[in-house]
Amino acid sequence: MLLQKILGTITTEAIQGELNREISGIQIDSRQVAKGQAFVAVRGSQNDGHKYIEKAIELGASAIICEEFPTETNPSVTYVTVRNSEHIVGNLATTFYGNPSTKFKLVGVTGTNGKTTIATTLYNMFRSMGHKAGLLSTVVNYIDGEAIPTEHTTPDPITLNKLLAQMADAGCEYVFMEVSSHSIVQNRIGGLTFAGGLFTNITRDHLDYHKTFENYIKAKKLFFDNLPSDAFAITNIDDKNGMVMVQNTKATIKTYSVQQAADFKAKIIECHFEGMYLDINGKEVGVQFIGKFNVYNLLAIYGAAIMLGKEPQECLVAMSSMKPVSGRLEAINAPNGFTAIVDYAHTPDALENVLNAIHGVLEGKGRLITVCGAGGNRDKGKRPLMAQEAARQSDRVIITSDNPRFEEPQDIINDMVAGLEKEQMQKVLTIVDRREAIKTACMMAEKGDVILIAGKGHEDYQEVKGVKHHFDDREEVRKCVGLAD
Repeated sequence: MLLQKILGTITTEAIQGELNREISGIQIDSRQVAKGQAFVAVRGSQNDGHKYIEKAIELGASAIICEEFPTETNPSVTYVTVRNSEHIVGNLATTFYGNPSTKFKLVGVTGTNGKTTIATTLYNMFRSMGHKAGLLSTVVNYIDGEAIPTEHTTPDPITLNKLLAQMADAGCEYVFMEVSSHSIVQNRIGGLTFAGGLFTNITRDHLDYHKTFENYIKAKKLFFDNLPSDAFAITNIDDKNGMVMVQNTKATIKTYSVQQAADFKAKIIECHFEGMYLDINGKEVGVQFIGKFNVYNLLAIYGAAIMLGKEPQECLVAMSSMKPVSGRLEAINAPNGFTAIVDYAHTPDALENVLNAIHGVLEGKGRLITVCGAGGNRDKGKRPLMAQEAARQSDRVIITSDNPRFEEPQDIINDMVAGLEKEQMQKVLTIVDRREAIKTACMMAEKGDVILIAGKGHEDYQEVKGVKHHFDDREEVRKCVGLAD
C-alpha cells in the first residue's frame, strides 16, 4: 500500500521525502523490520523507539514515522513526524490491513474481572449457533476454530489488525475481544469499529500502571465514550461505576443486574459444584457455571447475544451447554473425597468472588483451604488485601509464590502477611515453593473439604527472573491426588 494512503486518516506535522512509495508492512519493533516496511518509533514506558531508527533503516525500512526527525537523515528514506506516535499506530494498522473490523460485528468486553469468561463463552455460543467467529482473549486467540497463542490481553495494534484481517478472510461474522485498560489508554484499539461494548465491573487492579483508581476508571470509560451511535453498550448497574461508564456514550445503553430492575435480570434458584439453575428475564435455565459473579457474566453474555439479534430461547438453550473457561473455577475431584478448585483470581475482588461462590455451595459442610500468592513487579497495594480476604473466608491459608518475576518471592509473601492480624496468622502457613504449597494443602484436606488454588488458573508457567518455567496448578493437583496421566 502507498505510504500516502496509509497516512490518510493521520494528522502529520512534517514530511521529508517521497509519500508516493509502496510500503510492504508496518513495525513498532525495530528488530522485526524487513525491506520496504515503515517503522513507527514509539516512546514506550520501558524504551524509546527513536533510539532504534538507524537500526530499522539498516534492516530495510523505507519510511520512518516518529515524533522528531533524527539528527541525520537518509535521503532514500521518507520521514514523517506526528504529535504522538503511540496513539496513531492503531489507525495506521487499521488502514494498512483494510479496516478489517468493518467486515464483521466486533464486540469488546472491558472491566476488571469476567472479561475472559464473557468473551470466550460468547465465542463458543455463536459457533454453536452455526456462525464463524473469532476470539481475542487473555488465554488464547481463535480464528474460527484455529488457536493462535497470545501474549497480552489485547495485542499491539499491528498484531491485532493482522489477526482481525485473518478473521475477516476466514469469513468470521462475529469477533469477541477482551479490551484491557492499557490498550484503551495506549490507543491500541484506535481505528477499530465496535458493534458493541460490555462493562463487567471495576475494582482495584493495574495501579502500578494507572497510578490512581480514578485514572483506571477513566481508562475503562474512554472505551464507551468512543463507541459509535449505531453500537450498543451493556453495563452492570450493580457496580457503583456501572452507569458512570456509559454516561457519555453515543451507543444504545442496556443494563443488567441481579439486585434491581434492569433490561437483563437474573436470580439464582439452585447452586451446586456442577452448576446452577437460574431465572433470566422470567425464564429458567440450567448452566454449568457456579457463583454469583458468574451470574453477572452470563447476564452480559445473554444481553450481548440479544443485542446481536438472537432470540431469547435460542440464547438460553445455547448457554445451558456452555462450559466454564479453562482455569476459571475449574474443579478436580480427589479420590478421597475433597474437591480442588483452580482459579485465575489475582485481585482482592476476584478472590472474594470465588471464595463467596465456594461458600455458596459448601454451606458450612466442609473446610475451605486457600492457596494463593501475588505477582511480582505489579501493584503492591493489593498484596495485603488479598491475604486479608483469604484469611477472612478460609479455614486454613497457605501463602506462596505466584509469578515472582524479578522480585524475591519471600519479599512478596512478607508484603502479603503484613496485612494480617496476629489472630489471623494462626491459620496461615507461608511456603515459598508453590509445588510444596499445593502438596501441603492436598495433605491437609479431608473428605468434604475444598481447596482453592488461586492466582494462575489457565497459566502453564511460572515466571522467575525473566524466565518462564513450566508449571501448571492443575497438573500439580492431579499428581498430588493420584490422577496424573
